[in-house]
Formats: sequence, C-alpha cells, structure tokens
Amino acid sequence: MCFLCIMYKIFDLQNGIRLVYEKMPSLQSVSIGIFVKSGSMYETEKEKGISHFIEHMLFKGTENRSAKKIAEEMDFIGGHINAYTARECTCYYTKVLSKDIALSIDILSDMYYNSLFREEDIELERGVIIEEINMYEDSPEDIALDTVCEHMWRDNPLGYIISGTEESVKGITREMMIDYLHRRYTPENTVISVAGNFDEDELISLLEKYFCKGENISTPALITPHFHSGNYERIKDIEQVHLSIAYPAYDLTSDKLYTMSIMNNILGGSMSSRLFQKIREENGLCYSIYSYTASFPQAGMLGIYTGLDEEVLDEALKMIDKEINRICTEKVSDYELSKAKSQLKCGILMSGESSGSRMSANGKSLLLLGRVRTDEEIILSSEKVTPESILESANEIFGSGQKAIFVLKNQ
Repeated sequence: MCFLCIMYKIFDLQNGIRLVYEKMPSLQSVSIGIFVKSGSMYETEKEKGISHFIEHMLFKGTENRSAKKIAEEMDFIGGHINAYTARECTCYYTKVLSKDIALSIDILSDMYYNSLFREEDIELERGVIIEEINMYEDSPEDIALDTVCEHMWRDNPLGYIISGTEESVKGITREMMIDYLHRRYTPENTVISVAGNFDEDELISLLEKYFCKGENISTPALITPHFHSGNYERIKDIEQVHLSIAYPAYDLTSDKLYTMSIMNNILGGSMSSRLFQKIREENGLCYSIYSYTASFPQAGMLGIYTGLDEEVLDEALKMIDKEINRICTEKVSDYELSKAKSQLKCGILMSGESSGSRMSANGKSLLLLGRVRTDEEIILSSEKVTPESILESANEIFGSGQKAIFVLKNQ
C-alpha cells in the first residue's frame, strides 16, 4: 500500500510552545496556524462565549498595528488571515507565499501577545457578536445541531454554544478577558503548526524570535461530561421541522474512532448512505438528511439531522429507527464496507494535497492528543475495520438506550 510521502517534525520552542511542521516542497505557499486550548469546553457559566469574543478581539489592534493595518499588510502580500473558535480550541491562521513567512509570523505573534483590548473596541465588537448570534438564529439547522448538544451535555461546558448567548456576551468585561487570556493563552496550551514550502532553520529561528514569551499557569482539570437522554423541542416561526438526534459515542482517545467513522459513513455520512437513500431517494420525505460524529478529549457523539415537513416526521423517525436496528443486528456487506473505506482513504489522501488541511490536522492532533495521528496510521486502522467490529460498535453506541432528541418546529 502506498501513501503520500509526507513527513512531519515536532520541535519544542524555548518557552515550551510545541511546534509541528511538515514540508511540502512542491508548493509556493505556507500555512501557519496557532492552536490554543481555548474554547467553550474550558469556560465557566459566567464566561459563556468568552473564547469566541477573545478571538474577535485579537483582530482589533495591537501595540504595533491597528485593525486596519493587520488587514492591509496581509492584503498587500496577497495573503489570507482568519480564525475560528470551536468547543475544544481556537485557531488563528494565515496562508502566504513562502517568501512572506516572516511577516506572517510577525503578525500572528503580535496579535497573540500584544492585542490591546481597548474598551471602545470591546463595545463595538460586542455588538458585532450579538449580530452574529442573531444571524445564527436565522439558521434552523445550526440551532438544531447546537441545541441537542446543550441538552445532552447540559451539566458541562462542552454543551455551551460557542458564541455564547446575548445575555452572557453582554456580561463579559475586559477584566474577564484578560484573566481568561492569562489562564488559557500559555505555552503549554499552545501549538504552532506549519505546512508548506519553507526553510526549516529559518522557520525555527523566526518562531524563537517572535514566540518567546509566556509562562505556564496551573488550570483546573476538565470535568468529564455526562450524557443526558431526553426529548426536547422549541417553537419558532419556520417552514420545516428540524430534527436532531444524538447518541453518546467514543472520545478522541478511543481506538474505535475509525470503526465509528466507517459505520457513520455507511449509515448516513454520504449520498449513497442508507439514511439518504432510504429516506430521501426512495421515499422523498426530506431534502437533507445525514449522520455525523464529533469526538472530544473526554466525550463523543454520533448525531443524525434532517429537515422535513411535520406531517412526515413520525414516518421518518420510524425509518431512522429501522436503519439503526438493521446496522445493530445485521453485518454490513463487503461492498458497503469497501466503499466506506475507499471514501475515507481518498478523503485523507486528497486533503494531504492542501497545506491548510495538513496544518490543521497536525495542529489539532498535537494540541489535543499530544501526538500527531499520521495518514498512514488512520488508513491502516481503517483497513482493520470488519463487519464484526462495526456490529460491535453499533451496539455499543445505539444499544446503550441513551438518546437525546431535539425538534425545532413551527407550532
């Protein structure tokens, strides 16, 4: 079996920040990501949305650059800069031509260490974030996917909505941000990931120069989430019913992740999956239906989503239950298994052609697991998946009797 010839290296900077880098000599660009253990799962009840708020604030100006100058410097070199906040991390990233790597690292470090958090900027951005929350309210699918997490992990920060609520965002102060920044933006909570075409010695020299500060602070251990079953609904002025179902599944450290991934692909993870073919193609009950997985350091889930007319909701639920019962009682066919493995392998190999994908995969893996899961490891592990192992995992996930159902409907 042949794999892309990709090699990564890990290096510890002098202050303890971990660096993972992967050379892709055929490219003319380089992707750089700063990954921080800052996300909704690390927040307190009072801090809901603070990780996301801080992500916004790092673009609002530093001791050396205004917000406009940050944007103009990247635009001038034709580069790209952005960020995102997830439940488990925040990432700030750039993609530039290889010759501009020094400026890219300079800007990222300036934002990381020297952002000003001016009161007037905080108030302006507070309004922007509240509008972002309102925009999210116009997306029923997003509401359904997030709200089921709120309910099933309701006693744990993992269930918090990443953006926070309008009420919680209004209560976040500059002092709270600086305190949170001091606790979370530390060397031990930070990984720098680089992929693309660059000079190795120059890269390490630049990172030692620009990312040389910070001290580690003791932070409380995460509380293990507990899954809560139940049926929940919300009324909203919308045309369709939006259904989200969640089951407890494997966490990020499980050796059954790839079995779950392949099972999910067969169940509802593609257009040829059982749920899509049965409920949309054969019966025409919906436009969109899919299953998905999400795994975190201490918890995981397998979810199913669909949007449809309320008159066919019960019929669709029965079909979903029937397909789940089938995957728990009958071995998947060799054809289905081979197809799912091929999709997983092709997805991995094609993502390996993108510096951004390589940077992201390496950075998140090192940050959350303390090591990098290689393409070879993932593909070899997936090749070991059998109809018997899928049957076992299906029964562990769906046979537990735990299930959270959320319905967003008009009345």
